[in-house]
Amino acid sequence: MYPAELVAPMREDLTSKGFKELTSIEEVDESLNNLQGTALVVINSVCGCAAANARPAAKIATDHDKTPTNLFTVFAGFHNEATNQVRRYCLPYPPSSPSMALFKDGKLVHFIERHHIEGRPAELIAENLTAAFDEFC
Repeated sequence: MYPAELVAPMREDLTSKGFKELTSIEEVDESLNNLQGTALVVINSVCGCAAANARPAAKIATDHDKTPTNLFTVFAGFHNEATNQVRRYCLPYPPSSPSMALFKDGKLVHFIERHHIEGRPAELIAENLTAAFDEFC
């Protein structure tokens, strides 16, 4: 597990933009089991592609005209149980961090894996997200 002081600014990068951090299995289940509407869940991480690509893309996308009703985040390597629970909701996709999942009425409708994030500009990832927002939100 990463030290709290190391991940604090990386967590705040999303929470300061309105993402609610889910820190336990119970919070994940409560947030996703009875979901009405849409939710974007960002599986955050300490890697460079999270800093350069994933978090900036998520923040850019939340400025779009259509956005999910709920914005959530979990942090891989810090809130491990919550992260693993979100990953169960993302099956059949394999564990991947960073990654982004869009849910509608409790069902996974769009997923961006790490290999779609790594090496791609944040703007391109944000376009992918906003296209999904236009379709599902």
